[in-house]
Amino acid sequence: MAPALTAVTDTVHFVHTELVNWTLVTDGAGVLLIDAGFPGSRDDVLASLRQLGFGVEHLRAILLTHAHVDHFGSAIWFAKTHGTPVYSHAAEVGHAKREYLEQASPADIAKHIWRPRYLQWTVAITRKGALTREGIPATQPLTADIAALLPGRPVAVPTPGHTGGHCSYLVDGVLVSGDALVTGHPLAPRGGPQLLPTLFNHDQDGCVRSLDALAMLDAEVMLPGHGPVWRGSVRNAAETARRAASLR
Repeated sequence: MAPALTAVTDTVHFVHTELVNWTLVTDGAGVLLIDAGFPGSRDDVLASLRQLGFGVEHLRAILLTHAHVDHFGSAIWFAKTHGTPVYSHAAEVGHAKREYLEQASPADIAKHIWRPRYLQWTVAITRKGALTREGIPATQPLTADIAALLPGRPVAVPTPGHTGGHCSYLVDGVLVSGDALVTGHPLAPRGGPQLLPTLFNHDQDGCVRSLDALAMLDAEVMLPGHGPVWRGSVRNAAETARRAASLR
């Protein structure tokens, strides 16, 4: 599936791909990229910038929901090659620097490789650079002062669980939920609001607790890290995911 760029608001643009999504937030002076796909997503990220009339020189910063390779992969190149600032929640900075790793290992995934869906997905993500272990040493914590200077002025909504420092963001009334709440995944048996399979979650109980934080939001549009855009009450989406998690 080719990447699909959708204008969600005048300033927020969502890129949906089969494997992972990212969000572009624009203003008159440049672009904020929220999440950055796999290392092998770089050309698609650059293409999405060009679709909006921007180049690398207009990329003001990259903001991470979390530091899994499918969400910060191309940010490694942007930071190293162009000095693009990379920010995350303070509790996720060490993860982004690869001082430690909270991510399903190849051995974890190998236990499921006999399933055709897992095998197909594993081949696809490996081609996108999923085995990269490089970090981003220049990652900085997002502060309120920094956020105020970025396109869209993102507001942090801490949602730990999937990783210890996972954070969602509100931008222009839209929730960018990362992997705290998704609407699909190649390994998910169904679509709709849900948590990722437990294999991928550092703290499953923390994931469920973070749904409570999302259920308090009044947002009516959600841009997940995986799956299509959700248009409707984020509160209802979080409650749907909680019910589904209780049945696992």
